[in-house]
Amino acid sequence: MSRLTTFDISQYLDSEEMIAEYLSQVLRDGDTDEFLEAIGHIAKAKGMSQIAKDTGLGRESLYKAFQEGAKPRFETVMKVVNSLGVKLQVSA
Repeated sequence: MSRLTTFDISQYLDSEEMIAEYLSQVLRDGDTDEFLEAIGHIAKAKGMSQIAKDTGLGRESLYKAFQEGAKPRFETVMKVVNSLGVKLQVSA
């Protein structure tokens, strides 16, 4: 009997290039919930304890803020994005 395991993308987000490409693709898709979930995956890949330290936010509150269906404050999202070492850019 074979067992299926849950795919965890955070295991593959091991470089800034991979993180930037993943986040860019999610942004192109335009789904807000998917974007927030992606930030959570990236934060997990980088280490939630380190993100908490960098942002001044609690580790548990970060997990809750980026779980499926959560609606974190914009300020929280930007603190985490800034701590990930990526920049969001708008162009015409």
